[in-house]
Amino acid sequence: LWLGAGMFLLPEAGAKVGRGEAFTEVGPLAIAIGVSIACSLAAGFTCAKIVAGKPGIGAAAALCASLLATGILVQSGIWNLEPLWYHLTFLVLLVPMTLAGFRMGK
Repeated sequence: LWLGAGMFLLPEAGAKVGRGEAFTEVGPLAIAIGVSIACSLAAGFTCAKIVAGKPGIGAAAALCASLLATGILVQSGIWNLEPLWYHLTFLVLLVPMTLAGFRMGK
């Protein structure tokens, strides 16, 4: 979802960052945060459906840890290409939005 949305909604941002150029336009970055929220909700919801009927939130915790680790790795690789507010907002919202999606799917 994330890659597909990025290709269709934010091709200029992806192209600039892919070339190692800074991208700081607030509007597209805000759209990217919105897409990230939608993807995190979808991931949590899907996780809940996969583990339906099983107790606990172990799968959700594992998903959150995986998404956060991947997010940190990717964001650290482009740290100097986008504004600090974008990186922090993206990372801070990953876990709570994934857990919210998980709760919606239960």
